[in-house]
Amino acid sequence: MIERTPEQHSEKMKKKQAAHDKIMATKTQEKGLLIVHTGKGKGKTTAALGMVVRAIGHGRKVGVVQFVKGAMTTGEKTVFDAFPDNVEFKPMGEGFTWNTQDRSRDIALAREAWDEVKRMIADPAYDMVLADELNIVLRYDYLPVEEVLEAVTARSAMKHVLITGRNAPDALIEAADLVTEMTLVKHPFRSGVKAQPGIEF
Repeated sequence: MIERTPEQHSEKMKKKQAAHDKIMATKTQEKGLLIVHTGKGKGKTTAALGMVVRAIGHGRKVGVVQFVKGAMTTGEKTVFDAFPDNVEFKPMGEGFTWNTQDRSRDIALAREAWDEVKRMIADPAYDMVLADELNIVLRYDYLPVEEVLEAVTARSAMKHVLITGRNAPDALIEAADLVTEMTLVKHPFRSGVKAQPGIEF
């Protein structure tokens, strides 16, 4: 490690700040983003819900539709129910497809949830819409990805749309402005630790 005097450190940080300011001066555009969280690692929904919290902090209106969750009580629903003017939170699933074991019912529920997402995307009152675990629905062909792309492409210029879930289709990744892939490095489930309140739900 190189030892620097306080003066050398200060000079180096001034150069970094100048370079940063130069880059930031070129970033002038504002627009609604299509954001995709995918990958095998934990944190896709958690990160999206963090953005919902930020939006609440800025007084924005957010719509949240959960495609899989709904059969269980989650901590996030309890929190967001305390902000009825800022968040419409709709868990509309009945669990994972292996829980229901009824493809036709899963497709019908996915369609109902997607209709809610489309309503929120079309409604100018919402600044942000989160379609939680929509990628799972797309993976199992419960909805056509073309229909999803059509709706998110037609959204108003400043509306943010977040889509989460493993195995995001290539067409959605291509259309997105921001894509984050969560990578699994280590998970307690593999060591026999069950899903716990406040961590997984």
